[in-house]
Amino acid sequence: MRIFISGIAGFLGSHLADRLLAEGHTVIGVDTLVGGYLDNVPKGAEFHQVDCLDHAAMQRLTEGVDVVYHCACTAYEGLSVFSPHIVTQNTFGNTISLLSASVANKVKRFVFCSSMARYGTQDTLPFTEDMTPRPQDPYGIAKYAAELAIRELCETHGMEYVIAVPHNIIGPRQKYDDPYRNVASIMINLMLQGRQPVIYGDGEQVRCFSFVQDVIDPLEKLMHRADVVGQVINVGPDEESVTINQLAQTIGRLLNVECKPIYMPDRPREVKKATCSAQKARTLLGYKTQYTLEQGLQEMIEYIKTRGVKPFTYHLPLEIVTDAIPRTWKDRLF
Repeated sequence: MRIFISGIAGFLGSHLADRLLAEGHTVIGVDTLVGGYLDNVPKGAEFHQVDCLDHAAMQRLTEGVDVVYHCACTAYEGLSVFSPHIVTQNTFGNTISLLSASVANKVKRFVFCSSMARYGTQDTLPFTEDMTPRPQDPYGIAKYAAELAIRELCETHGMEYVIAVPHNIIGPRQKYDDPYRNVASIMINLMLQGRQPVIYGDGEQVRCFSFVQDVIDPLEKLMHRADVVGQVINVGPDEESVTINQLAQTIGRLLNVECKPIYMPDRPREVKKATCSAQKARTLLGYKTQYTLEQGLQEMIEYIKTRGVKPFTYHLPLEIVTDAIPRTWKDRLF
């Protein structure tokens, strides 16, 4: 098959491209390199450094494509409160551009990588796909809006679609010099430099972390299974939740360093407890985790050690600077 991957130089997109190339598919990918590294792009993929917002380019590059995987976005929940224009433009806007081109070129199936940010704060845990989304930051709102647009346009024009909801993915190739996102990568990069991790609020936020290879397996199945069309499917573990405090201590233990986190005030609009049920993925896709949290963190540690620690790069502008902004970002403390 001929498969298009947006965000192919990013963390998830590059691993997905590896798998699909190994299966013998032709892979075309685009990336702006805002959130990824050029050397993530696998050999054998046809790569174009172009923005999904470039609609003419999307029309040209999706011609003759069978399946589109839309992984590209500026996935910044916390930052979206302070840089809503750039985050939503590259979450909702880029989706519409690529979606329109895909429909026009009669792509068979559009697989959209959404986010658990769609759920916001719910009355019960874990989050299940039948819950009414309550996104509470611009990023989550943009992701859910993109889902609604995909559903309407695909049903109107007869293109198959699937909405995958990966959450808190960790592993090698994740951007670790980004101060705005990827909490585990930030902590590892800091502690390998002999610095302490920063935790917002009391650190009792609850999350589940997915190792990237455990996400690739179900994502690959979404391109050809008939029983997933029109479905929203959580992709990630639900059996090993952890607080951010526990995450920091676990990383410290794996690095054999004493962990004494620096606590900062809460970030605005952050969801306190967020875990997703994987039952639907188990039923439809045979989903099963192969990596524990500690195994995933150890792989990340080895990757960052091998690649080398990096200074943090404040590569996205702050559009709104008020007293609510985290000092770590305003004063560039990382």
